[in-house]
Amino acid sequence: MLTTRLPLQVEPYRLAANAERLEGYVPLDSMPRLEEEVGEQQGACEVRLDFGIDAQGRRFIDGWLKAGVDLACRRCLEPMPVTVESRFQLGIVTSDVVAAELPNAYEPVVVENEQLNLLAVLEDELILSLPQVVYHDEAECSVSRDQLTSGTASEGSDTPAASPFDVLRKLKDKR
Repeated sequence: MLTTRLPLQVEPYRLAANAERLEGYVPLDSMPRLEEEVGEQQGACEVRLDFGIDAQGRRFIDGWLKAGVDLACRRCLEPMPVTVESRFQLGIVTSDVVAAELPNAYEPVVVENEQLNLLAVLEDELILSLPQVVYHDEAECSVSRDQLTSGTASEGSDTPAASPFDVLRKLKDKR
């Protein structure tokens, strides 16, 4: 089943019983938690989801997603394009008790009323796949390593850098 835009809600048990595949796109601007994490994004997340039932009768989603996002370079704070790609396997469960019994190969996804909020699941996977820290290549970055300070006294200053513990020591001595 090929769709341009994925549905926001699906019936995962029916899709698993029919071993269906969903492929399509989810707009990045429809993911509010992603925006909170990394700022406003343009474009779409490409998604492929294979629903099925394993040999033990567990329903699962074998998923893949790929998106181009703009993340802030930790050196210059300017946006830089980063491609995020993730493969994941979700075990479809009805409760946390059943989730605890899943093998480690599956991440649990709890389905209530036979409906799954696909947008929330994909947003979770995308956020979990974001790199912790990104930097421009040094040749492309507007800030060089030499311009960064690490909390020590700057060059040309005659006074040594104050330790953060010096402030605490002075406060303690006043007592």
